[in-house]
Amino acid sequence: MTGFARSAGDDGVRSWAWEVKSVNGKGLDVRCRLPQGGEALEVGVRSQTAERFKRGNISVNLTLRRESARGQYRVNEDLLRHLLDTVTAFGTAGREPPSLDVLMNVKGVVEPAEDEEEDEDYKRIRDGKMLTDLGTALAALFEMRAQEGSRLAVVLYAQLDEVARLTEAAAGLAENQPNAIRTRFEAQLTELLGAASALSEERLMQEVAVLATRADVREELDRLRAHLAAARQLIKEGAVVGRKLDFLCQEFTREANTLCSKAQDVEMTRIGIELKTVIEQFREQVQNIE
Repeated sequence: MTGFARSAGDDGVRSWAWEVKSVNGKGLDVRCRLPQGGEALEVGVRSQTAERFKRGNISVNLTLRRESARGQYRVNEDLLRHLLDTVTAFGTAGREPPSLDVLMNVKGVVEPAEDEEEDEDYKRIRDGKMLTDLGTALAALFEMRAQEGSRLAVVLYAQLDEVARLTEAAAGLAENQPNAIRTRFEAQLTELLGAASALSEERLMQEVAVLATRADVREELDRLRAHLAAARQLIKEGAVVGRKLDFLCQEFTREANTLCSKAQDVEMTRIGIELKTVIEQFREQVQNIE
């Protein structure tokens, strides 16, 4: 299931924005992209996401900005000293050494100053309002996926209707199958032995009965009907049914394969192949369902 949602917030010192998006996936795969200092949020991100979703590749991105209202900065003296030592050790190859202004512009040398009180305040906001805003974004994503699911249900019902139509078409052919088997068997005997009377009527019926039993597809058709009823009921429930429908697709495919293997004429084979095609289309759509 696909979708996108966004939620933002601030505490007067920092502002943040959550962006969550989802694409199709057989299982649940959560990918977090968090800014430096936000690593502690990952456990909460994964926990909240797993509570709402069971399938899909879900990306969670957090953008965090700090308003330097206090205007306080500090110099990372260890890094600056390391840079000066490196310049001295390697020399400048006859050129002027870099000025202090250049070194001060190296990333990490000058940093916003955050005292312990501010750190504690950030932890409180991080574990409180920031995760609450994430929940808002996840709820919006869930709603978007639910709307897609409603549209997808229409497609699934149409495909199940087609499976039902083909199943009943196969059932109609199956009723005439014993007569067709006898006619074909007698024709083969005539071709091989020169006369259909080479076998007694009783023996002929025995042979036809054996062939008809091997070609009997009533059990497969009954199971197809049962799977159809189960699939429709699952879609109607509207809960987390993706994996259950995925299992039913395997059962649909098994019965369609058996139908093809037992087919005694071209028309039954054609119906079996059409069944397999529609079932595969149904299976592809089921992969998108929560």
